[in-house]
Amino acid sequence: MVARLEELRHIDLSRVGIGFCQTRRQGRFGMHASLTPLRFPGGQTRRVRRGRTWRIQRVELDGREMLYLLNFYLPRFLDLPFAEKLTTVAHELWHIGPRFDGDLRRFGGRCYAHSGSQRRYDAYVGRLVDRWLAFHPPEAFYGFLRLDFRGLESQHGRIFGRRIPAPKLVPME
Repeated sequence: MVARLEELRHIDLSRVGIGFCQTRRQGRFGMHASLTPLRFPGGQTRRVRRGRTWRIQRVELDGREMLYLLNFYLPRFLDLPFAEKLTTVAHELWHIGPRFDGDLRRFGGRCYAHSGSQRRYDAYVGRLVDRWLAFHPPEAFYGFLRLDFRGLESQHGRIFGRRIPAPKLVPME
């Protein structure tokens, strides 16, 4: 998606830590994925709150500092229908700010993450997925998403992934 959609070309996936979290309960409802920015608004590395300066704990993977963490919640994410999996991926990628500075894409108003309408946000992301599929990307990039958790497990034996601990806010002296 990042390589084929102009709206996502600003994303450098080598600076996005992609991991997996285990859900406690199976079922459709609950978190499917999350994107954690590793900078404050505007890409700032520090922020003053209540007279104290804070920073976000650095996350380094394979010797490179990450700007975002993208986590998929298993098995819940893999048990979604195929189209919803693709929409979830695009939804989280669209949250990455256009300056790729570790901050989220922000909309005006109090609903800064999804704009004033979650429905409009989801419709836009759905159109992104449709456009991406119209480019006929190689099935090898996403074919595994056609299987659910048990299907992947039976085909590959076990499912392994990277667990990336959530960064903490650290007070600065």
